Amino acid sequence: MLFDPLVLRGVTLRNRVGVSPMCQYSSVDGLADDWHLVHLGSRAVGGAGLVMTEATAVEARGRISPEDLGLWSDHQIPPLRRITTFLQARGAVAGIQLAHAGRKASTARPWDGGKPVAPPAGWSGIVAPSALPFDAGYQTPVALGEADVAGIIDAFAAAATRAVQAGFELVEIHAAHGYLIHEFLSPVTNRRDDLWGGTFDNRTRLLVEIVRAVRRAWPERNPLFVRLSTTDWLGDDGWDVEDSIALARRLRPEGVDVIDCSSGGIAPGIAIDAGPGYQTANAARIRAEAPIPTAAVGVITSPAQAEHILRSGQADMVFLARALLRDPYWPLRAAAELEANAAWPPQYDRARPRR
Repeated sequence: MLFDPLVLRGVTLRNRVGVSPMCQYSSVDGLADDWHLVHLGSRAVGGAGLVMTEATAVEARGRISPEDLGLWSDHQIPPLRRITTFLQARGAVAGIQLAHAGRKASTARPWDGGKPVAPPAGWSGIVAPSALPFDAGYQTPVALGEADVAGIIDAFAAAATRAVQAGFELVEIHAAHGYLIHEFLSPVTNRRDDLWGGTFDNRTRLLVEIVRAVRRAWPERNPLFVRLSTTDWLGDDGWDVEDSIALARRLRPEGVDVIDCSSGGIAPGIAIDAGPGYQTANAARIRAEAPIPTAAVGVITSPAQAEHILRSGQADMVFLARALLRDPYWPLRAAAELEANAAWPPQYDRARPRR
């Protein structure tokens, strides 16, 4: 099943292997460069069905680090178009994850320590649903006002429009990992008492409105994913899988095609038993109970494991991250191990295992 095509609206993935969004911390002014072309392009050459960009900021102040990709300006379109052209020529679907880091914005790159840094020139300060810092030493964000919330929705829609111009075929809204949309969803970080906080309906309103705005800007034939942290790992005190199921039921009629099932990130110091496939049970529940197609992600490393997730009905596709950093050609190797058919680039065919 891992090498069965997956049809989503008018787009067909050649297999069920997706490259998970992984920040590269290598941009200047949000621009993609040769690193992004080679990083993403090599995974397309390696056989992945879907190649997704890293979290791509819809506002300059929405970057996790100053070196993140962005799509808040038209001048960021051409270098991304260069990448999508290459991905599609290699047979992969080009996907983009649109994101806003919220209170977790403006941090140093991991190899520079990963700690909060003062917002660079041109940033207007970090924002969140409520004025609560992520942790000690982090900046206290400014709580978004009503007009500011409307501006966030518009920024996602404008970025989706630019993504079409850049040649992307699939878009994902990042509503996970403690970033802005997740901050609105979780009662841990959303202490508002207006239309955007308090009740479940109000806390989910921002994501629903962003989905509607993006769906209007996004071609009907092209699929829309939403990545959720399906649980905060905080029991009754946080967002949990029951909330995710209820939200997924609302998102499907709004035009969402797949829920990309991750978890965590809302607060520091939370103990998570992150073993192999530790998030797939939530993907299975959402798929069965919403119901809506799901993608599983998180410590998926072996072809047999990925195949089992699909065959057991836990998800409709898998996203790989570190496994594809270690081996860009993981899908080609997986096809050999599973005795499945996968097209090798003709330039590499001499290395294809022969049965």
